[in-house]
Amino acid sequence: MAEPLKHRFGPEIPEKISAMIVEVYPEFTVNDFLEFCLSDYQALELKARALRIAQGFKATLPDSYPEAIKILVHSLGEKLTKTDDFGMSPFVYFPHVLFVSEYGLEHFEESMAAQYELTQRFSAEFSIRAFIEKYPEDTMARLAEWALDPDVHIRRLASEGTRPRLPWAQRLPIFQKDPQPVLKILELLKDDPELFVRRSVANNLNDIGKDNPQVLVDVAERWMVGASAERQWIVRHALRSAVKRAEPKALAILGYQPSENLEVVSVKITPTKVNKGESVTVCFTLKNNGSLQQSVMADFSIHFVKANGKTSPKVFKMKSLQLGPNEQVTLSKKVSLAEMTTRKHYPGVHKVDVILNGVTHPLGQFELMALEAIEESLS
Repeated sequence: MAEPLKHRFGPEIPEKISAMIVEVYPEFTVNDFLEFCLSDYQALELKARALRIAQGFKATLPDSYPEAIKILVHSLGEKLTKTDDFGMSPFVYFPHVLFVSEYGLEHFEESMAAQYELTQRFSAEFSIRAFIEKYPEDTMARLAEWALDPDVHIRRLASEGTRPRLPWAQRLPIFQKDPQPVLKILELLKDDPELFVRRSVANNLNDIGKDNPQVLVDVAERWMVGASAERQWIVRHALRSAVKRAEPKALAILGYQPSENLEVVSVKITPTKVNKGESVTVCFTLKNNGSLQQSVMADFSIHFVKANGKTSPKVFKMKSLQLGPNEQVTLSKKVSLAEMTTRKHYPGVHKVDVILNGVTHPLGQFELMALEAIEESLS
């Protein structure tokens, strides 16, 4: 089991930060700061530890936020010189961005200047969201400027900070409802020379597609016109969740068109009665009865029974392939029915579908046996 990240953000972090501060602010009360930060520190999780340090800044730096943030910015170390393999080192500035979001909302210019510096050493994607919510127009205007900045980390913040569904930060409901302000930023970044930025653009579009699927399709279609290989990669990566959801319009952009010439034969779902903890295998043969080669995205879904007896489909990726005229291929996949942290299994009939280029066709079913039925069969 991997070591919890909080263990790599131990008591040495506030000690390191205090040493950085006292270099530029000699009157800093280091002992008071450390006493405040380290009280019950070991019991706290990673973000709570960072927040405790941010609160320590508030308790021991000057009361004036502009003066306090000026000291913190002057204490910062060297800027990042690469875009990967950071390790945990940049996390030393996690408390600084939390200080900005917690105490700097009434000081827009000072806080934006601080985030400009911080994101070149860590990332201000956490703190910038509070300013988007409080000052949406002013913040997005500033981010549009930053999208053209020479520094790759500044440009990435313009995309990463505006993601509607950033997994490790608060969502941005205003952009879930209307992503148009975000799209103006992404248009500036879609041909960025750095993969670090382009990956963020793709992830942002993927977020947008979860709430606004047609917007994603419209942008993807437009961006694919005359697209470079790099921009094509952005579109494919942005469509990944839509493809997993088997959305036909998204698949069509990638060249997977619905076809009446595809036929599914020789279906086998084994075993038809299965116990929890075992596996079920889905197997079928796919035939192209047409006279032209077909691009095929073949997936299948299992309608898992939930605790309330209703079912919910889960899509399993199988294979992307080219199928020639009158050619056929056999596809197979085994699915474990062991208990997982992300999926519980309940007895009942589970229907299975095959999804070909976004079009769903029934395959069959299997039954997950109840414990009582298993015990009865053994008696």
